[in-house]
Amino acid sequence: MKIGFNLLLWTAHVEPRHWPILEDLKRCGYDGVEIPIFEGTPDHYAELGRELDRLGLDRTVISLFPATEMNPLGAEEAQQEAARRHMAWILDCSAALGAKVVGGPLHSTLGHFSGDAPTAEERQRGIAFHRDAGDMARARGITLVLEAVNRFECYFVNTMHDLASYLAEVAHPNVAGMYDTFHANIEEKDPIAAVAAIAPHLAHVHVSENDRGTPGKGHIDFASTFKALKQADYDGWITIEAFGRSMPLLAAATRIWRDLFPAATEVYSDGFTLIRDGWRSA
Repeated sequence: MKIGFNLLLWTAHVEPRHWPILEDLKRCGYDGVEIPIFEGTPDHYAELGRELDRLGLDRTVISLFPATEMNPLGAEEAQQEAARRHMAWILDCSAALGAKVVGGPLHSTLGHFSGDAPTAEERQRGIAFHRDAGDMARARGITLVLEAVNRFECYFVNTMHDLASYLAEVAHPNVAGMYDTFHANIEEKDPIAAVAAIAPHLAHVHVSENDRGTPGKGHIDFASTFKALKQADYDGWITIEAFGRSMPLLAAATRIWRDLFPAATEVYSDGFTLIRDGWRSA
């Protein structure tokens, strides 16, 4: 098991001014960091990758489809083509960074709603897209990890059962699934039992408290979560995803309207201890 931390707590675009944060996360004991790829070029991420190599930090990636013009589920060929171009750009940047895992709600445009439940046609378009995307990922030595998110952010896949069923149809070795404690807390009848539902496809885990603040300061049952992950023979990344108010645009996008912790240091220091000790005890 590797412990990671998502840089979205501070920024949507990691630059040299954020490198002291990387150094502090390394001192804290983290094995790696999760880098948002929402803008930039492969050259930018190659430079960042060299800094991570210097620090001895491994890395994963978080990304998304930000606009309906590139929605993989869209009925128009222009949407499909734009989605493929966007995915190729994400993967090129990720490969330059040196990441082997690229995760997020990479199945549909985040925050877009059709006004209805997902259709059979959307599902088939998604499956075709992800088989192509899986081929692109395989060519770069990357695994795509799709994230089911809650009904207020997405209508396509909300639960671990939804995601597992979809991945079984995609049936591509480079397209896998993620378990996120925040989304599971909202959508699952039994968040702990849901780990078993996604276990055959599980390749990444996000630890996120029920209020998106410091892990262990809310009501998520992390002890039982870690036990369920061990019972599922999971041994990959466990990455903390938390959000704050340091960047107004990012705070608005993640619906953070109040301070959830006294300082970011609490989130990553207490969060690291929670995962390290919780995993040992599970």
